[in-house]
Amino acid sequence: MPMQTASTTLQPPGMSGVERLSLRVSSMINHPVAQTQRWVLVHRLHSDGDAEWEEVMGLLMETPELDLTFNPDGSVLVRWQRHTGQQFDEVSVEQGCGPLAPAAPF
Repeated sequence: MPMQTASTTLQPPGMSGVERLSLRVSSMINHPVAQTQRWVLVHRLHSDGDAEWEEVMGLLMETPELDLTFNPDGSVLVRWQRHTGQQFDEVSVEQGCGPLAPAAPF
């Protein structure tokens, strides 16, 4: 019975560079400290390719709630404002509506 070598075994596909960078930036933005201070400084790593970096930064620039500052050292400062209830559409509550379900018999 022939032995299987490592080169012939199937390996699951890894994450693309864009997915990896997007996940890293997303976790930085969602970190509790970043959420408290409402800014995060993203540094470009050696493993981040030019195309991947440009694509992810382009997606961030298209997000109207984010303010990006590109620093001379290549890092990017991402800032955002706290959302208030006034920025969202008003929800109208209809008065005089009955209960949605009958009361429980117990």
